[in-house]
Amino acid sequence: MVTRAAALDRLGTESAFQVLARANALVAEGRSIINLGIGQPDFRTPDHVVEAACKALRDGHHGYTPAKGIPELRTAVAEDVTARTGAAVDPEHVLVVPGGKVTMFFAITMFGEPSAEIVYPDPGFPIYESLVRYSGARPRPLALRERDGFAVTADALAETITPDTRLVILNTPGNPTGGVIPRAEMDRIAEVLARNPQTAVLADEIYGRLIYDGQEHVSLLSYPDLRDQVILLDGWSKTHAMTGWRLGFGVWPKALVADAERLAVNSHSCVNAAAQHAGLAALTGSQDHVAEMHAAFDARRRALVDRLNQIDGITCPNPGGAFYAFPNITGTGYAAKELETALLEDAGVATVAGTSFGAAGEGYLRLSYANTKENVLAAAARIDAWLNGARD
Repeated sequence: MVTRAAALDRLGTESAFQVLARANALVAEGRSIINLGIGQPDFRTPDHVVEAACKALRDGHHGYTPAKGIPELRTAVAEDVTARTGAAVDPEHVLVVPGGKVTMFFAITMFGEPSAEIVYPDPGFPIYESLVRYSGARPRPLALRERDGFAVTADALAETITPDTRLVILNTPGNPTGGVIPRAEMDRIAEVLARNPQTAVLADEIYGRLIYDGQEHVSLLSYPDLRDQVILLDGWSKTHAMTGWRLGFGVWPKALVADAERLAVNSHSCVNAAAQHAGLAALTGSQDHVAEMHAAFDARRRALVDRLNQIDGITCPNPGGAFYAFPNITGTGYAAKELETALLEDAGVATVAGTSFGAAGEGYLRLSYANTKENVLAAAARIDAWLNGARD
């Protein structure tokens, strides 16, 4: 038998895809399943974006592109980020990659080794911890609390960072909680990071345009004192309904751009040309689809949260961003994984246990409202009926 690297045993997975696979299997058996497990917009990619990709293929864009991405796309990314954050971004610092996870992988690979520590949010996107452990670095979870709106606080961050901390991962708006770091707190977080210039920061802002209730998205790129530390992770998947296109980007500090480009050359060479032309159209063409999706997500959010709060044993804070509700289920008497399984198998509702996002997620479920308003309300009704029946 072949002998593989032991590091592979440290790789985790993304439970939402496991839930999706089981939900699809149940549907194939003829079961009625409402899927609130997967974080994927239920909208089609806008027509003008699709047409841009088709035109690129018809025009002969079939070959390799520069590893960092085609110049016109990098320029459009830089202009878009500058407009949204107020930070002047050089297109030479932009690296276009096949999906948001690639920027994550590159950053953690750069800074992760056995002598290093990497700080990440808990509950947080599960691939953070998976890749930290794979890199050999010591994982340092930073617990997010409901009482803080599931947002990182400066005090908690200051207590977690040590001289060995090479990388801090911050995610706002957050997955799985929808938590948003407010400006006043981000100002204090920026001060903590500036006091630790040995520490890089991966700012995962993939949901940055999905903000509700008059809140604002505050990008770490907007702090001039942090420009040599911050790696911005963003992309097209959530904002432009382009999950299957596998298109993301990173904005890198000047000192790290060449390293990131070498990683790209050694891994994927470049992003496929047609997808890059589609991304260009998404940024430079009509933005009506962004506003339409935002309004739909907001309406679903309000409806789902209101309905969940009518269920005995469940309380649900209002998420400030993204498209996830993260209800507190401790009053039901069920552990998170136990309830996830029961709701899928018995009630026909796919959710994801909070523990899939870290130990601090116990007592919570993640429900994605990237589904129709009718479906999210029907799912909540099924949860209510099943819990009431289970207690009878």
